[in-house]
Amino acid sequence: MDPITIGLLGFAGMLLLIAFHVPIGIAMALAGVVGFYVLTGNLFAAISMFGTETAGAIASPELIIIPMFLLMGSFAGASGLAGDLYRLANALIGHRKGGLAIATVAGCGGFGAACGSSIATTATMARIALPEMERRNYAQSLSAGSIAAGGTLGSLIPPSSIMLIYAFLTEQFVVELFIAGILPGLLTILIYALAIYLVVKRNPSLGPAGPRASWATAGRVALSTWGILIVIAIMTLGLYGGIFTVTEAAAAGVLVTFLFTWARGKLTFTDARRIVAETAHSVGLLYVILIGAHIFSNFVTLTHMPSELVDAVVALNLAPLGVIAILALMYIVLGAVFDSIAAMVITLPFVFPLVTEGLGYDPIWWGIVMIVVIEIGMITPPIGINVFVMHGVRRDIPLSTIFRGIVPFLCADFVRLALIILFPIITLWLPNTM
Repeated sequence: MDPITIGLLGFAGMLLLIAFHVPIGIAMALAGVVGFYVLTGNLFAAISMFGTETAGAIASPELIIIPMFLLMGSFAGASGLAGDLYRLANALIGHRKGGLAIATVAGCGGFGAACGSSIATTATMARIALPEMERRNYAQSLSAGSIAAGGTLGSLIPPSSIMLIYAFLTEQFVVELFIAGILPGLLTILIYALAIYLVVKRNPSLGPAGPRASWATAGRVALSTWGILIVIAIMTLGLYGGIFTVTEAAAAGVLVTFLFTWARGKLTFTDARRIVAETAHSVGLLYVILIGAHIFSNFVTLTHMPSELVDAVVALNLAPLGVIAILALMYIVLGAVFDSIAAMVITLPFVFPLVTEGLGYDPIWWGIVMIVVIEIGMITPPIGINVFVMHGVRRDIPLSTIFRGIVPFLCADFVRLALIILFPIITLWLPNTM
């Protein structure tokens, strides 16, 4: 049996294991080990990958950043820092039609900068923003839609866990990837705000205007946001100014958010134990996925499937943009079914060589494009993981209502994706200048 056939059977076996609800990381590891053994006949070398890849992941200085960012996000949520930026945006634009929904999107961006997770951003902002929008008689569709869509900013606004993992798996400089995500993130907030404006202009009852906050009130709210602004400023200026390494910036973020949580009296023993346990649980899941991805990647590399895929696509003489469009559609479907990290690590061994070596695209640009399309998948019917997270927080809101509220944001997402693909300068300008 030739290596390509073995590779295809290994990939099919991995998908079959996932279909039987075997955890994705374990399914990838099992398929990789079995495939490696079939190709080499060396059982010891195949099984030893469990040990070598696990030791490599645990000892990796790059991956230590992930638990730090997750811990920082948990402290930011527990301390109330997550809602400060949202309250400021509400005070400034909440009196306009749809203003509270726009403030919610901006708040998602702010919390995403401290959290790095789309699911965590959605769950947190659902608890903070939804009650306020309900008090202002916002339609549930617009309220829930703006939170579920805004939650996708958690993976795009740096620092981002999925960016860290992409950089680790593809051996890219993570700070360059963070910088590349800034303008696409701001573009997303702007396009979402425009979508909300057009929706409420057509039907003002969906997002009625609230009372205008006085300048004195807005000033008091602005002063109360100094905590989250300090966290963002320390990490951003320290990281991009060359004061901190990425690991040091993450450690500084954890320390500052911990101090705010303690100073605000939100760090009881029970809260501390819950935060540490939640972080350890998330880190364990991520490490299993990454270890499995590395084992499976070793097997895939041995089959020469990536190089064969590159040659096959090049031989079709398709326009590069046509290939990118096909890959984008594939990732939107995968993002609707899998967690964003799982969708990325399963496909990177095949897709990354195709895009960078076969088509000649910049790996940093492709990283941002891939994150964007996977996040679009997270709000795409019929699954859309962020929609189910939103529904999990508020069971009384029907899924059909949330999906109906998502439609304007999906339209905005496709406009944003087209701009990022057609104009790579949006992604690459900042990294090139810095």
